[in-house]
Amino acid sequence: MDRAQWGSNLGFILAATGSAVGLGAIWKFPYVTAHQGSGAFLLLFTLLTLTIGLGLLRVEMTIGRAGNAGAFGAYRKLGGTGWGLVGLLGVLASATILSYYSVVGGWTIAYIWQTMTTALTRDPDLLRANFSALAEHPWLPLFYHALFMLATVGGVVGGVQGGIERISKVLMPCLFLMMCLLIVRGLMVPGAWAGVSAFLVPDFAGLTMQSVLDALGLSFFTLSLALGIMTTYGSYLPASANLNRSALTVALLTLLSCVMGGLLVLPPAYALGLDQGAGPSLTFVTMPMVFSYLPWGNLFGTVFFALLFIAALTSSISMLEVVVAFLMEHAGQGRRAACAIAGIGLFLVGVLASLSMTGMPALQWGERNAFEWLDTIATNVMLPVGGLFTALFAGWVIWHVLQKEWHGAPRQSALAAWRRLLIGLITPIAIGFILWNGLRG
Repeated sequence: MDRAQWGSNLGFILAATGSAVGLGAIWKFPYVTAHQGSGAFLLLFTLLTLTIGLGLLRVEMTIGRAGNAGAFGAYRKLGGTGWGLVGLLGVLASATILSYYSVVGGWTIAYIWQTMTTALTRDPDLLRANFSALAEHPWLPLFYHALFMLATVGGVVGGVQGGIERISKVLMPCLFLMMCLLIVRGLMVPGAWAGVSAFLVPDFAGLTMQSVLDALGLSFFTLSLALGIMTTYGSYLPASANLNRSALTVALLTLLSCVMGGLLVLPPAYALGLDQGAGPSLTFVTMPMVFSYLPWGNLFGTVFFALLFIAALTSSISMLEVVVAFLMEHAGQGRRAACAIAGIGLFLVGVLASLSMTGMPALQWGERNAFEWLDTIATNVMLPVGGLFTALFAGWVIWHVLQKEWHGAPRQSALAAWRRLLIGLITPIAIGFILWNGLRG
């Protein structure tokens, strides 16, 4: 059976960028950057993304195209059965994250409706209570979770060209246009330009080893590394595609999205004296407060949460495609059946994650609930372990395959030696620090 291919390189780049951007650029990047001192952390994040992150991104795309299969099949084909387990870990990581990510995506749908129909308030206690009332409700989040999962399945069931690529070509331009609109409006708030300065001007005194670890971990998160996504998407690339250029374009667009996400959120919050490093609540508590100070606040708030929904959806589509591709290749399922099996199964896991937010004792284990355990296992263990073994696999097992895909034949040069050192030695060491730090937490 011939493998599906992207209809155009632009379609692939937009789909890969949509996966990479996700909630990371708009939700996670602003509060992590604010917490770490903004400008200096942004420079550090940019440096690590364009070295270690870009290197691993290109490797994953190349493994997919060279193996002409999804994550599990490509690793197994190129390195043998044992290395296939690394690809399988990526499939499991995508499945795990999507199960609770869909719950968060459902919250964005709920906030679109709330912002359209409810008067905004500046009371932080009321805003926090509103978010808690949604997240801890026994059944309402399940309704929105189901809507989000249905939208995700709808984006994947049409296939690579008819579904994922077509949707990405519509949603990604919409996402960037909406970001530009909200950035311009936010910069009109008195004092916002001082917030831009605070975001972009570096202060290196505040950087620590924790900053390095956070920047590298955030780079992995925003680039969708070690999830099997870039391997699966890369497997749909034709032999004529320029992997180096495609990987660099995706990395640069992801960086641009992160900077835009920071400009969208941090300057208006700074101008209004709100907590920019408030953690995950920055999105669902602080930002509604920002819009309450603006004329037409309900309109701009609705656009903001629609933007979050689009970002979440483009990422969730990529994660579901990893699981669907696995079921199609290794369980003999057609695309429709694979989408139904994966969608229903991951929805049910997400139900447990959502119900655990209500404090249900059966879903509390130790100091964490099921939602928190899924997040901890996926981001602190699965991603760094997958990235670590992918780097070792690339640098010491299939380096000759990568050289052939990149250059047509192995190269003996200082640049090639540096790339191998970066991927095969520096990257595993850096990821090892992330893993150690994650396990300590």
